[in-house]
Amino acid sequence: MSSTTQKRATRKSPAERAAEITEAARGIALEQGLSAITLRNVASRVGVASGLVAHYEPNVDALVAGTFTAIVAAETEEVAGMLAALPGPVERLAFLLSTLMDGSRLDVTAVWVEAWTLGRRNEALAACVREQMDAWQAVLQSVVEDGVAAGHFETGELEGGDAASLAWQILGMIDGLTAQSLVRWGGVSDRGTHLARAVEGMVGAARGSLRTPVG
Repeated sequence: MSSTTQKRATRKSPAERAAEITEAARGIALEQGLSAITLRNVASRVGVASGLVAHYEPNVDALVAGTFTAIVAAETEEVAGMLAALPGPVERLAFLLSTLMDGSRLDVTAVWVEAWTLGRRNEALAACVREQMDAWQAVLQSVVEDGVAAGHFETGELEGGDAASLAWQILGMIDGLTAQSLVRWGGVSDRGTHLARAVEGMVGAARGSLRTPVG
């Protein structure tokens, strides 16, 4: 005759438990996708009952939205910090294109792509996606504006004629190319080089100036 005894969850403070749930949701999103964030999955990862997770996170849509924001905002902040350490706008734009296209951030790219789809039916998530896209546009716009001010870039030939429009177009190109990389589509041999060449023409940068990774 055998019996099983369910191990009781260790008692933790509300702040500790909330942080644990947040980190569990983040791990699930990066490993399995935003759609895998459910009360049951989070509870299993933490080792508690689903009801306890529901106590802290009663709205799963809000949990998904918050998890998305935490993941992508951290990446934006990280990249912005790296850019600030570089000497000028040409180096910053070259580095930005290189680091976003080098394949090291595919887990975050997958979160972005899934968020665009799930956001159709999750307005809380859609609002967060729009906010984080605005944040990325602001990073790009700042680099372009600095380049124009320094005489390295120019936007006069661009439709719209301003740095904000140019940043929007570059961001769209990055999003499309990184999404393609998730399924390993071989339409081009080197997405980073093709992107850099296109952006050089868009900003009027010297030929080849954005194609050398800046470390």
